[in-house]
Formats: sequence, structure tokens, C-alpha cells
Amino acid sequence: MKVLTVFNHAGGAGKTSVTREVGYELSQQGHRVLLIDLDPQANLTGWLGVSEVRREDTVYSVAVDGQALPVPRRAHGLSLIPAHVSLALAENQMMGRVAAHTRLRRALQSAESDYDLVLIDSPPSLGQLSILGAIAADHMVVPVPTRQKGLDALPGLTEAFQEYRDARPDLTVALYVPTLYDARRLHDREVLAALQENLSPLARAVPQREAVWLDSTTAGQPVGVYAPGSPVHGDVQRLAEDVARAVGLPVRGGVA
Repeated sequence: MKVLTVFNHAGGAGKTSVTREVGYELSQQGHRVLLIDLDPQANLTGWLGVSEVRREDTVYSVAVDGQALPVPRRAHGLSLIPAHVSLALAENQMMGRVAAHTRLRRALQSAESDYDLVLIDSPPSLGQLSILGAIAADHMVVPVPTRQKGLDALPGLTEAFQEYRDARPDLTVALYVPTLYDARRLHDREVLAALQENLSPLARAVPQREAVWLDSTTAGQPVGVYAPGSPVHGDVQRLAEDVARAVGLPVRGGVA
């Protein structure tokens, strides 16, 4: 079982989109995929069309009380541990508790035979839930928008990784993912060139094609369900291939 946390402490980088789309595409290849929504805003949960979530459906009891993983919900062939706004309460309750940040990792180890891949959608912060997700991971996947704000976030990302590696020395960044890329803009091309020069390993850039992304989100469906065969679907298939290869997960027939 591979555990990947999709992380960037800055908002708007594409974490939730990467989590949903990579998870869905790799599940379509026959991999057993579990998604975990750690963000109290619950965007991943909503973007998969899941509603009526209770606090006990989330990782709250795992983080605060060290309990086992809750029974996942099913959405579009994926297993999902959803989020709820009350998950934010865990931030304060985890502070000062010995080994609280290791509890999700331990809970996942107990479910190791059930899944091939776990993808964790981390909150856009450096708080307790983000630490919980980082310590649970084997690798990090880091979306970086091809904007100045993407470059500006890199020093903070580096500092955060150094902190996380104090607790998990074997934690690595499996892949940086350039997102929101528009090849028509000189600024985007210059930022992508800077990322290619300074970050490794780097995925192929994910183009900004807003209409399908936004409409699929509103519909609560992955792109492969909402617009199969579309150019955006091709984009996410290539991204799924890049992630799979980066972490040594077999790429099965159908990924472009």
C-alpha cells in the first residue's frame, strides 16, 4: 500500500483536484484506492457528490482518540473517508497529546491489506491536521500553480518539509505537479521554466481548462465521469500516469 499526501500550505494550488482525479483514474485501472479528506472545508467530499456527513464519519476519532478508521463511503468506485466542518475541532484537541500526529499512520497500517493506494487531501495550512497527513504519508505530491504565488510558496514548502522530516526522516516528495498552466501566457511559461530548473521530480504541466474542471466539480463527478474522452480527461490521465510512475505503482492499460 502506498500512502500519498497531496500538500501545499497555500490555497488554490489544485490539491483537491489532483487528489480526486488521480484517485479516480487509478481506481479505473483496477487499483484499490482510498481517499481521505483532511480539510474541514470538505471540498473533496463535496466534489465527489458525498453529503450528510457526520463527525464520526471523518478521521476525527482517529486523530483525537486513536480509534480505527471509520467505514469509508463509496463514491464513483472510490472509497472515501469524508470531512466535515467539525473536523476543525481536532486542531485544538490534538495539541499537547503525545503521539497524536502518528495516529492516522498507525490506523492506516491496520488497513494495509485493503488498499493499493491511499491519497490524503491535506488542508491549505501548516496546522495539526496537515501534520497528521504528512506523518501518515510515504510520499508527498505537491501541486504548484504556474503563477508567481506558486514560486512565492516554495520557501514555505521547503521549511515545512524539513519540519516533517524531523518526525519522518524517510518522507520524500514523490512529485511536484505544475498546475493551472496556460501556455499562451508568457508568465506561465517563465514560471514553468523556473520550476523545471529548480524542482525535481516534476510532472508534466496540467493545463488550465476551467470550464470542464468547474462543471465537473459542480456535478460532484470526476472528470472521467463527467467528460470522458475530453481534452481535460486526457490531462488527468497523463497526471495519473506521472503519479503512478513516481511512486512505483503499476500503470495498467488505459492511461495515456
